[in-house]
Amino acid sequence: MPRRHRPDWILLGAILALLTIGIVMVYSSSAVKGYIQYDDPYHFLKMEVIWISLGLAAMAGAMRLDLQLLRRFAKPALILAIVLLIMVKIPGVGRRVNGADRWIGLGPLSIQPSEVIKLAMVLVVAHLLAINPYKIKSFRKGLLPILGLLGLVAGLIMLQPDLGTTLAIAGTTFFMLIAAGARVSHLLALGGSGLSLVVAAIAAAPYRMRRITAFLDPWADPSGKGYQTIQALLALGPGGLFGLGLGQSKQKFLYLPENHTDFIFAMIGEELGFVGASLVIILFFLFAWRGFRVAMGAPDAFTGLLAVGLTAMVSIQAMINMGVVSGVLPVTGITLPFLSYGGTSLVFTMLGVGVLLNISRESR
Repeated sequence: MPRRHRPDWILLGAILALLTIGIVMVYSSSAVKGYIQYDDPYHFLKMEVIWISLGLAAMAGAMRLDLQLLRRFAKPALILAIVLLIMVKIPGVGRRVNGADRWIGLGPLSIQPSEVIKLAMVLVVAHLLAINPYKIKSFRKGLLPILGLLGLVAGLIMLQPDLGTTLAIAGTTFFMLIAAGARVSHLLALGGSGLSLVVAAIAAAPYRMRRITAFLDPWADPSGKGYQTIQALLALGPGGLFGLGLGQSKQKFLYLPENHTDFIFAMIGEELGFVGASLVIILFFLFAWRGFRVAMGAPDAFTGLLAVGLTAMVSIQAMINMGVVSGVLPVTGITLPFLSYGGTSLVFTMLGVGVLLNISRESR
């Protein structure tokens, strides 16, 4: 049995630093909206503190879990997550927001099953790849079962619809296959097929095509599909080197939609400038570096692949979000880990990094 030691303090420090920046920026970006909607500028701050407290408790608990016991619950967790994904389409159970069926209502609270499935998929894929590491060289015996599972999960998420989460899960699985030693020819074929499916999914939905055209030229429809991209750029641009100053954002006065959730990175750029935005990017790079370092020193194949998946899950989601905000990628509804206001997303992300910190306690 590997000797347990203290967790990776650099990894933990990066996580706590991102959470601290997130609390400050959620309050700064949501105060106006909270005052208008709830007559309380601290409304979203109070809720964020509650969710972060729950997330910290989940992270602390995950740091003490028996990882092999966790492995036994991989398949039941996946089955539960799939059932939850199906439930979002049941009238009276699923809750529609902005035309998407992504939530299950529990009184005043909501659960987003796609956040549960992300963590469950990482667990199951790590388990399947670790059972017989040599099978991954075979397309039929090693790769095909995982692709079938990925296809099922991606199909259920696309019914919501949620292309951003689908791409994040597919990218995470791809990273895990690379780490497991899949053949390069299989990975190239998989990448080509995945790209074709993404193009088909975009072409099949008119609103996605409008997002692509808005991405290519947002000023062609400045009050429609290009509105969010333009407002995000209008936030990032004036920020300059050091920003307008904390609390001095102009875009938070209801110009930029979702400014405390999906587009919080634009608020960071506006108020804290290039320096603040760069600090956030550096912290995510630090998280990825230490996470993959933990994976390289993991005591066995399962925990190593699990660490790769958890690190990739957070890193890919962060890259997609910051790419969208900066106009490098088309708009898609995906949050910035640790910083965006959120419930299920924040708690399950912190549960996942708690497992990653747990692995670091046994990592060489």
